[in-house]
Amino acid sequence: MTTFRLENALPVDTTIPEPSLVCLIGAAGSGKSTWASAWPATQVLELDRFRALVSDDAGCQESTADAVFALQAVLEARLARRKMTVVDATNCELAVRADLIATARRHGVPTVALVVPTPLSVCVERQEGRPANRRVPEQVVRAQHAAMVDAWPGLPAEGFDHVVVAENVSRLQALLQPLSDARRADLGWDNSEGLGDLLLVRRIFGSEILPMWRWSEGSPLAGGDRVAEIRLGADRIVLAQRNDIDGEGDVGFDILVGCPADDECEGQAWAPAYNVTDLLRALTGELMTDPDVRCTVHGGPDDVDQEADDHALQDDDPEGRADLEAQYADAVRA
Repeated sequence: MTTFRLENALPVDTTIPEPSLVCLIGAAGSGKSTWASAWPATQVLELDRFRALVSDDAGCQESTADAVFALQAVLEARLARRKMTVVDATNCELAVRADLIATARRHGVPTVALVVPTPLSVCVERQEGRPANRRVPEQVVRAQHAAMVDAWPGLPAEGFDHVVVAENVSRLQALLQPLSDARRADLGWDNSEGLGDLLLVRRIFGSEILPMWRWSEGSPLAGGDRVAEIRLGADRIVLAQRNDIDGEGDVGFDILVGCPADDECEGQAWAPAYNVTDLLRALTGELMTDPDVRCTVHGGPDDVDQEADDHALQDDDPEGRADLEAQYADAVRA
């Protein structure tokens, strides 16, 4: 097995011009996408993403040719505008790298080979935790890693203007800065209004929910607690913000659902909502069977069970006689 040895490396180069075409080079599982995330998402062309765009499956290998075609079209458009572009793919094949270099040269954009030499054992181990459609067979990972090691010394001769080993590059600040800026904006620390009362909503349900979220100010539906709704077309979910869950001061949300005890119940039944999956369960009706559902009329499941037991006792004793000793005496006298 060929091993990448940094001590035998080319002269250290950490230059990544802006703009440039950055070609990540490394086996599946080497962490290329983590490095790519240090650039804005609009600047990153990820082959798996293009597979998903053309086939709805990021792991569909049969769609690779179409995905490459689509990626190439976007690459041409970006480099024609001299935009910083990062190609997030294994790029272990000579022919693939040659096409990328040729495209950059047509537009006069410098090229950077960013080698990610993660140990083979780590690349193989990382496949175990991936979904089946994204898991790369071990023999393929081994071949990719060997190709990366073999290609590395000759990358300058291929035409790359800069050959950079990932371990020599400082990109953590570039990764953290936009995340910090976004967080500060959410909190209003950038002198904006921030998310305000939507901050908790995003934390629990995700940012995609925010455009559909509307507070229903002054609604008496939840006994004084604040009410909101998520609406899209004919679909509607009603929630209440609880500010003292279980009397411990915790804050969270309940979802309004149908009463599980009585379809004609005029009360309100509420189920706790912990994440966006609970929103889906509420919409499909599945959340009605949640053991934590509580109705303002029928109470929780324990209360409903007790009510059913009471009805059963009444059915067994139509005359309302619950004194078993008296019933026994009557039977003896008879």
